[in-house]
Amino acid sequence: MTTFERDAKTLELPWPFTGREDELELIRRSLTAGHHGIVVTGPAGCGKTRLAMEAVRGGDRARAAGTPETRHIPFAAFTHLLPETVSLHRAVQLLSGVRLLLIDDAQLLDDASAALVHQLAVHGRTRLIVVAADGAPVPGAVSRLWTGELLPRLALEPLPREDTEQLLTTALGGPVEPLTLNRLLHLSRGDLRLLRDLVDAVRERGLLTRDRDTDAWAWRGQVPMAPALRARAAEALDRPHREERTTLERLAFSEPLPLDMDALGDLRVLESLEADDLIRIDDDGAVRLAHPLHGPVLRAAAGRLRARRLARTPDQYRAALAAEAAVLTARIDHADVRALPAPVGDGPAQEGAPVPAEYAAVRARYSRLRGELREAAAWAREGLRHAPGDAPCRTELALAAAQSGDTGMVDALSGEAAVWQAVACGDVEGAILETFEATGAYALYDAVRLGAPEKVAARLPVGGVFALHADALARSDGPALDRAAEALEERGFLLFAAEAHAQAVRAHREPHAARTSRTRAVALARRCQGARTPALSGLVLGELTARQRQIVTLAAAGLSNRQIAEQLTLSIRTVGNHLYSAYARLGASDRASLPWLMDPPTAQPA
Repeated sequence: MTTFERDAKTLELPWPFTGREDELELIRRSLTAGHHGIVVTGPAGCGKTRLAMEAVRGGDRARAAGTPETRHIPFAAFTHLLPETVSLHRAVQLLSGVRLLLIDDAQLLDDASAALVHQLAVHGRTRLIVVAADGAPVPGAVSRLWTGELLPRLALEPLPREDTEQLLTTALGGPVEPLTLNRLLHLSRGDLRLLRDLVDAVRERGLLTRDRDTDAWAWRGQVPMAPALRARAAEALDRPHREERTTLERLAFSEPLPLDMDALGDLRVLESLEADDLIRIDDDGAVRLAHPLHGPVLRAAAGRLRARRLARTPDQYRAALAAEAAVLTARIDHADVRALPAPVGDGPAQEGAPVPAEYAAVRARYSRLRGELREAAAWAREGLRHAPGDAPCRTELALAAAQSGDTGMVDALSGEAAVWQAVACGDVEGAILETFEATGAYALYDAVRLGAPEKVAARLPVGGVFALHADALARSDGPALDRAAEALEERGFLLFAAEAHAQAVRAHREPHAARTSRTRAVALARRCQGARTPALSGLVLGELTARQRQIVTLAAAGLSNRQIAEQLTLSIRTVGNHLYSAYARLGASDRASLPWLMDPPTAQPA
């Protein structure tokens, strides 16, 4: 949050606009000659209004908005633009001279205002940007804008994770620690207004601090009971019946719980909570809170004695944690690492309690196999905080660092870690030789990832996804490599899938197929948190603007932001913003990644 100090008061400024380049261009094109505007819809808090305002920034426009309190008043949204008494026909005439009209919260328009917007679209003299939230009834005159094909509709999705991370990095002036980022994204669920409320609350309470290992912003501790967050959870906190609040609190401390009347209370209570969308029952009959914010807020609101009574006992917690780790390990053993909730272990890590090293190592391995390298390193560090000598955690930290190209983590480790330490040091051929002595499907599969499948293909599980990749690479079969990549992605192996698509680029004989494989490889690699492996060598993860490339080239050469600013006659802040944007486009994690991406290693196995 950017602030100005004035007379002991603080003026809050909007967070920087981040991402949405394609959507921004689409809206701007809809306002050019021959077009009549656009309708923008999407979930609450996803940035619809901000996007629309950015699209028309600096232009001449009028603005109207619906509100819940005025839905029964004719033309209430346009009272500042129309006379006190006016007919629909006259209103259309008066507003037809407006060049551009932005209508916000169109789902809340009164019927007369909705009809006016529809008629303006029919007449086509005024260009319209109509913004409406999903999940609420929309006046028929508004929905007919797109169903009747008067205006195109842009259905806005929540801001992607990579862009949200860049937004937070820019707003906070530095990167966010991976477990903190996960927590913020999970609690806000794509609602950028809630995300800002969370960040403001933890900053005001002094809970956002620099991580001692990475210097990234980290948040540990309970969700603070700030007024804005309490208002967000008011429906869960202020239930009219005590039995309902008690049930919600039991879930907050121990979810998920089986659909057991003895544990959760009267069936009518559950039905009431489910009808109000406060709980959900999954296909296995487990009961969970519907919104991820409600659990932390309910826990924070409970007194110490009540929390002690509702929380799991140490024995119950250890048993639940071991069961969760066993599920993750079984998924790893069966080569299936699709996203899986793990709330038992998330709780202590988020709130600052010690995490057992054996559990942290499993979480680190699961994250690394999914291509979430920075998250894997964060879990390994959580385990090492209280068990500095734990070998599995040290190994996972080394593997995550090495597959990110970090030679600073080189250590005298054996097995799978030794392979990737050799890669990090530029010895790809030596790394391949290491894999021939390895055991276990994942260790053997490293040879395939490094481009030498021939000597390990026969030792991989027959019919498995790793063997499929090995066979396709051995035959240099581009289409088969793409199919292997799709199978890997389906099982959650995003980094492995990116590598298979990148290998397919070199194997394809048809240029269009090679371009398609490259596009898929780029999209997947960008989600792998700065991964830098030989298979991705030469794969530029995003197109830079001329100015970004100029700044990145200087940064890769070792110049500081101040030196770059002086050389290019720019402000230091502008240089920093360009670098943050370039990090996101290139899939880089920090400044140290830039030399590798601008001049990637060319060594290939024989």
